[in-house]
Amino acid sequence: MVVPTAAAVSSSSTATHAQPIRMEAEGPGGGARSLLTLYEISKILSGALNLEATLHDVLNVLGAYLDMRRGTIALASAESSDLSLVASIGLSLERAREGRGAYPLDVATRVHRTGMRVLVGNMWEDSRFTAYLEHGGVLESDKVAFVCVPIRAGESALGTLSVERWRDGPLDTTLDDDLRFLTMVANLVGQTVRLHRLVAADRRTLLADAARLEKRARAERAGRSQQERGPRFGEIVGRGPAMVAVLDKVRQVARTRAPVMLRGESGTGKEMIARALHKVSPRADKAFVGVNCAALPDTLLESELFGHDKGAFTGASGERKGRFEAADGGTLFLDEIGEISPTFQAKLLRVLQEGQFERLGSSKTRSVDVRIIAATNRNLEEAVSRGEFRADLYYRINVVTLVLPPLRERPEDIEPLARHFLERFNEENGDSLGFSDDAIALLSACAFPGNVRELENCVTRVATMVRGEVISAQDFSCREVGCLSATLGREIDGPTQAIGGLGAPTGVSNCGSCASGGGRPMPLSDDVMMGAGRSPNGAGAPLGTPPATPPPMAPPATPSASPASDDAAAGGVGAMDARHGDGGGVSGRLPERDRLVAAMEKSGWVQAKAARLLGLTPRQVGYALRRHDIPIKRL
Repeated sequence: MVVPTAAAVSSSSTATHAQPIRMEAEGPGGGARSLLTLYEISKILSGALNLEATLHDVLNVLGAYLDMRRGTIALASAESSDLSLVASIGLSLERAREGRGAYPLDVATRVHRTGMRVLVGNMWEDSRFTAYLEHGGVLESDKVAFVCVPIRAGESALGTLSVERWRDGPLDTTLDDDLRFLTMVANLVGQTVRLHRLVAADRRTLLADAARLEKRARAERAGRSQQERGPRFGEIVGRGPAMVAVLDKVRQVARTRAPVMLRGESGTGKEMIARALHKVSPRADKAFVGVNCAALPDTLLESELFGHDKGAFTGASGERKGRFEAADGGTLFLDEIGEISPTFQAKLLRVLQEGQFERLGSSKTRSVDVRIIAATNRNLEEAVSRGEFRADLYYRINVVTLVLPPLRERPEDIEPLARHFLERFNEENGDSLGFSDDAIALLSACAFPGNVRELENCVTRVATMVRGEVISAQDFSCREVGCLSATLGREIDGPTQAIGGLGAPTGVSNCGSCASGGGRPMPLSDDVMMGAGRSPNGAGAPLGTPPATPPPMAPPATPSASPASDDAAAGGVGAMDARHGDGGGVSGRLPERDRLVAAMEKSGWVQAKAARLLGLTPRQVGYALRRHDIPIKRL
């Protein structure tokens, strides 16, 4: 079917099939203007990024060329064939989409579905446009033509392009020319729409693939992290509430580079927690270097931490890197940091604060990036108040504090820990030992002043000495000679506690079931408490054997006591100390003069306080000082 010319177009609507298009000669300058318009449209389409904005620009160019009243582009979505308006000029999209004067989308839908072009010479003569024209302010005397062509890309119909053109005055082009020209523009638009949809589909595919790969990578990382976290924390046996809280804090703290202070009693596993913190930190691939500050004197400690150059001291035959350099980029664990001297504290403060130091015998300043994890079982706050520990160093290392709970505060972990130690013993020695129920009950009732370390020693000792395959309660040494750790429990029990209020045992005696009979705690003799290793029953009696008759308690001293009684009391400082507890950790195994000096040092050389610590009167303490010729320090 041949598209009719403008003269042949009747006042009614005409629908035609798409035919091959020929660019014919137009009026003066018409062909050149058509080519120029196509050129401008092709430039717009070739630089398209935002499709809707691009199509709006195309309509603007057409409006200038065709003297349009209105122009509209409708596209079908990729999922369905329903049309929706995406660009228009002469009418806002909101108004064209809704209301009584909305664009006649049914006409465009028919063009899209049939692929036939529509040309209406006078829209007033077609009832489908009446409401549209009335609300558009068009008079009945106005002649407006409507041209709508399908937008195609190959065999696919993508949408429609329509224009409304005034037909009142003389025209440069005929409706046939407009129909052919709009068909060419629609083909260009169709190619651009198809390209945009292909790019959008590829982009969605890439984004979906990237999201899927990212999800898989996160799952793999989470799996690796879980696998790594298991072995890393696998050495830390015990998942009770107390240890779960500590491990949660370890994971939280590990991601930063803030210094960490580990505090807790001896044997609670401070070094193991420090290693776990390093392994789950971003520095896990770097070195973890540990040093026990209490094991070396200041001179050796300085060389150990900072290193030395050749000839720095006698025997320094070559240069040596210190622990700070060895831990560069990683973690340095300073155990027992509370034991270093004030002189070395000042040297340590500089490297912690500035990250710079000099080796012994060298003037070259070296810089390191080290994360510090310090540990102590001392009461640093009390040491700072007494001037034994620098306050500035305390504030430098005490940024994040993790307090490790003693074993008696997490009794639910005793059984898994004991089984873990026994399994390790079996692996190392090729045995297949196991615990009976009464053995687990006995262990669970113990206070373990030495914490996890004491539990490990206890399990190793009984596994070594047992003769059968099953360890029962009767196989533990405390059933034979008593629980010797009770001595330690009494020594660290007192007003100041073992580490200054960080969970020292209160009222610890011995294992709840460790007795020679009837589950009753076994009393220890004064000689055992004083570390003599002998019982009042005689030299051959075993340790912990209860005496035949309890020794009589000495009457308390009175202020009117004679010098002789004072001498006796002063000579009994060790016995009083061992029986009642030193209250401040003054060991009953020290010589008598040293115990007295230690008590005076702890009390700030106040005789009344020392007397309370030793269980004596101030007069007895004063006489003992004179007897041992101990000068009084004035602080």
